[in-house]
Amino acid sequence: MSITPESVRESLSSEDLGERLRAVNQIRDLEPAIAFELVQVAVTDSNSRVRYSAVSQFDTLGAQDLDLSLDILRGLLNDPEADVQAAAADCLGALKLQAAFDDLEQLYHSTPEWLVQFSIIAALGELGDPRSFELLKQALSSDVELVQTAAISSLGELGNVQAVPVLAPYATSSDWQIRYRVAQALGRLGGAEARSILETLVNDEVEAIALEAKQALQSVESHPQS
Repeated sequence: MSITPESVRESLSSEDLGERLRAVNQIRDLEPAIAFELVQVAVTDSNSRVRYSAVSQFDTLGAQDLDLSLDILRGLLNDPEADVQAAAADCLGALKLQAAFDDLEQLYHSTPEWLVQFSIIAALGELGDPRSFELLKQALSSDVELVQTAAISSLGELGNVQAVPVLAPYATSSDWQIRYRVAQALGRLGGAEARSILETLVNDEVEAIALEAKQALQSVESHPQS
């Protein structure tokens, strides 16, 4: 049976959960404008698995109407399920919807869910809003290691060179994954202080860090900053 907008729409209203889950996955096979219309139906489903599968498609479909996507994703930040909230945060970042920064910041401070905090911090790097800097600095002190590493990466993506002295202490972390993320971030940020730290990290005992630092150093030296 071929997949058509009509068949998908009908299946999305089925009482059978399995059929609705198949339908929301079939949305990916439809023309973007139609898919965007149908994914809006799916994000209101009573089942969180359907809503999660639907909201996860906004990173590719949301550009069809950014204002509408902003409204929908903002609403989904209040979803009762943490994984749906996290997916909404991911998509707000991917679509660079900076108008949602305040919503993301508020949710970061109010949620008890580490997964939601992680998704917000990871999304802020893509979001590219300069206001994110202070929140990312706070996230470096998180008790959750994944939130910490996401903050390091997002500080690199954000591109504010003031992050270099903030990241410097983490270059000697006992956790090799944190040192690896710091090397990546410093390569993006550049500048004399970043170069100095990277020159130390090229001698790291972990080969992956040494290689990453070497590549980052080459990037910094080819794009010098004052």
